[in-house]
Amino acid sequence: MTRSRTINSPDPHPDAAPTPGRTLVIIPTYDEADNILAVLEQVMGLPGDLNALIIDDGSPDGTADRVREEQARHPGRLHLIERAGKLGLGTAYIRGFRYAIEHGYDYVCEMDADLSHNPADLPRLIEPVAAGTADLAVGSRYIEGVRVMNWPLSRLVLSYGAGVYTRAITRLPIQDVTAGFKCFHRRVLEALDLDRVKSNGYSFQIEMTYRAWRRGFRIQEVPIVFTERTEGQSKMSKAIVREAARKVWELRLRDLLRRL
Repeated sequence: MTRSRTINSPDPHPDAAPTPGRTLVIIPTYDEADNILAVLEQVMGLPGDLNALIIDDGSPDGTADRVREEQARHPGRLHLIERAGKLGLGTAYIRGFRYAIEHGYDYVCEMDADLSHNPADLPRLIEPVAAGTADLAVGSRYIEGVRVMNWPLSRLVLSYGAGVYTRAITRLPIQDVTAGFKCFHRRVLEALDLDRVKSNGYSFQIEMTYRAWRRGFRIQEVPIVFTERTEGQSKMSKAIVREAARKVWELRLRDLLRRL
């Protein structure tokens, strides 16, 4: 079994009994027509009571059309929400979290649509949450060494440096602070005030993990291999980096003022 690392938060939850449940995998998309069918083929082929929700931001390349065509092959298991225009990663996930809570899912996963996250790793993320040993499992690129494929050195330094910067300010005790491959137990999402989560981009990932940790939920890092996309364009931008740099100070200050 692959090793992982569990972080006990300030007020850990004691229940550890395995619980069966339904899983929803949330996949935001924007111009992912070249990747989405391959992702869905792998996700929908996994065992267990697993559904997928695509949240498409009006992709001009026809991503949503491809998802609709695929829905006929997976009746009742593949869902699609279409939004008018590019509204951002954070708001897409918040919409997906609300959908998951409203429809009674027990485990809620995040993953990218570009195959940088391997769908075959989903069961390993779900396992500790379903077993009751973690409330939030994070697919980590930075435990058991650096596990990133096909990134230029500048991108790797930026990502790793963001982790050092964020941990120094927030004391968040995980290695991969910007990880976007996760599994939440529904109780985490129900406990957080999702209306207060205002981040987009990569700072959204930092904010969700930080809020969960500060509310006393247990976080477990599970090692994964991250592979840079081969089709389409990266969504990384200087604006996303600036937002993340500001957000960590805001989170820490709000926490100190008890306004988180």
